[in-house]
Amino acid sequence: MTLEQLRIFLAVAEREHITRAAEALNLTQSTVSGAINALENRHDVKLFHRIGRRIELTEAGKILAEEAKAIVARVNAAEAAMADLSGTRRGTVTIFASQTIASYWLPQRLVRFYERFPQIELRLQVGNTAQCTKAVLAGDADLGFIEGTIDEPAVSVEPIANDRLVVIVSHDHPWVSQPPVLPRDLDGTEWVLREPGSGTRSSFEQAVRELGLNPGSLRVPIELPSNEAICAAVEAGYLATAVSEMVAQAGVNAGRLRIMPLELPSREFSLIRHRERHRTRASDAFRELVIT
Repeated sequence: MTLEQLRIFLAVAEREHITRAAEALNLTQSTVSGAINALENRHDVKLFHRIGRRIELTEAGKILAEEAKAIVARVNAAEAAMADLSGTRRGTVTIFASQTIASYWLPQRLVRFYERFPQIELRLQVGNTAQCTKAVLAGDADLGFIEGTIDEPAVSVEPIANDRLVVIVSHDHPWVSQPPVLPRDLDGTEWVLREPGSGTRSSFEQAVRELGLNPGSLRVPIELPSNEAICAAVEAGYLATAVSEMVAQAGVNAGRLRIMPLELPSREFSLIRHRERHRTRASDAFRELVIT
């Protein structure tokens, strides 16, 4: 069993497809298939169920995937530590960020970092707050950027910015023509919200509690996995939503959305890091850039 075989195995497991894994790794399909076959033959197990053109992990494959992720993460950490000791400023910073931060707050900071350190590669993946936290815990991310709060002792949380949540509706929504919207009116309409685990969803629910209401009393017939889909759904009908003011701004400026004059408590954007994993100079440099 080699490290290269484990990297190939994880690529196949993630994509559930030999050809796509080969393309992602810039390898031939036969090389990828050969690595999987070598692992299966050496240990006399089947790692994947072959279902037509798709493949799925067997129980043995799931066990190996967990171990392989840990091994690859440790090797990556060791390589980063050695690069730091050698005094190089090369390397990679892997970042997981929530949708709002990744789309509206982080891009200009990524560009500034690249201009200052062009030899350091930045890799950004997007997920909700729960997914970002999981990536930091697993060692899949050097840095995470989340909205709202988390309760995870192994992760340090450092506030880096404040964000304003706003309630938005289309111009056809009844709220547009009625007297000012009050907190008690929130359960009088239907909502389209982000999925559970989203920082925007949890921040809004906390804001509703602070206004003296039970989030469970809100009618939420639609949950969607992206800010853009949420805004499009609001534009199309009589639903309301709560998003970052940064997310709403384009639709408001274009005249497609209205921000309701209802004050919601502000929330924080935070940088999260594992408390015990090695911190590279490159990731430290990126942190310094975003907090200044």
